[in-house]
Amino acid sequence: MNTRMRRAAVAVIATTMAVSMAACGKAGDDKKSDSSSSSAGGTTAKIGLLLPDSVTTRYEKFDKPYFEAKVKELCSGCTVEYNNANASAATQAQQVSSMITKGVKVIVVSAQDSAAIKSSIQQAVDKGIKVVAYDRLAQGPVSAYVSFDNVQVGKLQGEALLTSLGSKATKSSKIVMINGDDADPNAAQFKKGAHEALDGKVDIAYEQSGLWKDSVAGQKMSAAITQLGAKNIAGVYSANDGMAGGIATVLKGAKIGSIPLTGQDAELAGIQRIVAGTQSSTVYKAFKPEAEAAATLAVDLAQNKSISSLATTTQTSGSGNKVPSQLLTPVSVTKANIKDTVIKDGLYTVAQICTADYAAACKAAGLQ
Repeated sequence: MNTRMRRAAVAVIATTMAVSMAACGKAGDDKKSDSSSSSAGGTTAKIGLLLPDSVTTRYEKFDKPYFEAKVKELCSGCTVEYNNANASAATQAQQVSSMITKGVKVIVVSAQDSAAIKSSIQQAVDKGIKVVAYDRLAQGPVSAYVSFDNVQVGKLQGEALLTSLGSKATKSSKIVMINGDDADPNAAQFKKGAHEALDGKVDIAYEQSGLWKDSVAGQKMSAAITQLGAKNIAGVYSANDGMAGGIATVLKGAKIGSIPLTGQDAELAGIQRIVAGTQSSTVYKAFKPEAEAAATLAVDLAQNKSISSLATTTQTSGSGNKVPSQLLTPVSVTKANIKDTVIKDGLYTVAQICTADYAAACKAAGLQ
């Protein structure tokens, strides 16, 4: 082969290799455009976080930032797409659709309505998206669930109510019971646990749902007072602190003081009422470990890792799906252990709790 022919052959081979490499580069670019891929910095993935409402202060103030921080810690290339349903199941369904369009790899959702969201979850799963139920067990093909032992939460509430009643905890003592929203499966579990603690020990003379709203809970409390008589009510079971706030206002207006009132979520206002003596207890479900557990599950699912070491138990949803679950341990909070729980964990500082309105009560409680 002469020199001219040899040069021509080399040119053809070089051109062929360049075309081949260009084609490979294009395929690699396609992979990078996927919602989860590998890069020099590790996995890149979009993870959706859908929370149910902004009325319950924990979600925006604690759950969201803790979740986002843990995702970033575990996966520097991951991003969190966030939406809040503002207490609307229809809005949350639209948000799931939006997450699907954005190409998220995993959706972490605290369902506003656990049954209504079932079809939306199915749509996401049909698109290859994995779903983690957060705090509330949603119906449908959920890959994992993280929450607290909700029956135990109800038991702690009921037991705290009995302890506060002391010698007044008799079968004839009339208790008002204001439960959560029936659309929330957690509400049924709180209710179950509370009944296990209270049934046969006191008389649950009035029981209604407060729909997780302070205004509705206040209305139900007013109705209970009308029905039972202010002097005949020994204590009140409220399923969370938000509703307890509405109930406490009604009790004050009816000049009913110093009766036990339960709560849940360890909201700042709830802790302050406990210090002041207008609420007897709450249940502290540490937001940080729950949010971080959900973030860890989400990242592992986005990276196609096994979650069996995290989700060590199962829970059955309202749709009959057996869901791998991680359940954390709740803690009852009273005036006696505020220092050892919410203050020790850094949820609130003494200064945040002991504002001017609560300074004297804080001093009496040994917080200042």
